[in-house]
Amino acid sequence: MWYYNIKMHHSKISVDEYYHLCSRGVAKQNIFIDDRDYARFLLLILYFQSPVNLFNLSRPVSRFVRSQTFNIPKDTTEKIIKQRTVELNAFCLMPNHFHLVVREVEESGIAKFTQRVLTAYAKYFNTKYKRSGHVFENLYRAVHIGDNDQLLYTSAYIHKNPLDLKKNYESYLWSSFSDYAGTNKQGGLLVPEIILDQFNDKKDYAKWVKETTAKELQTELEDSLPELLEV
Repeated sequence: MWYYNIKMHHSKISVDEYYHLCSRGVAKQNIFIDDRDYARFLLLILYFQSPVNLFNLSRPVSRFVRSQTFNIPKDTTEKIIKQRTVELNAFCLMPNHFHLVVREVEESGIAKFTQRVLTAYAKYFNTKYKRSGHVFENLYRAVHIGDNDQLLYTSAYIHKNPLDLKKNYESYLWSSFSDYAGTNKQGGLLVPEIILDQFNDKKDYAKWVKETTAKELQTELEDSLPELLEV
């Protein structure tokens, strides 16, 4: 298989390389029930890119649900960017799973990032819904993004995921597509330039995503690249 569990094989992760990370709910159950759940997870993947601590997470989550902005103080955001151990490049949150593209900035950065995010979210989810046990099927899975073609098509594949829900991916709130095609609402906490700089402008990228058969091409790339990490 081209998936592997980084908890077991984190030594294979390399600094400055890009990875497609994903995980889904245990027994394929939903991990996001309402908008606050999506917003909570989005806050975690944005602000846990570094060891900087955030307190009273409910407040910025409430702001996001109301106005689609977390309104975190600028100095806190700057600290996170300066101390980040991973770099978030793209994301899409679906009812029972999520997709991320990240770059490892420091050694073991991805392992620390995912453990922190998933542990914090599982604790929140179990407390909110008065349940116990695992929330995610496994820690997480990942694919090493071996070349530029795979990077581009992974971004398109991720951004078009809402089509599986028969939803318009261009207006889907819980994806970074709107940050790519319009204003980057996440500021420096989302770094799309490695992809966007390869297009004339944001409209050009949006047009390319619309026209590409990303799902099929993504599968072909994953099957053909020998550098994909395996169990």
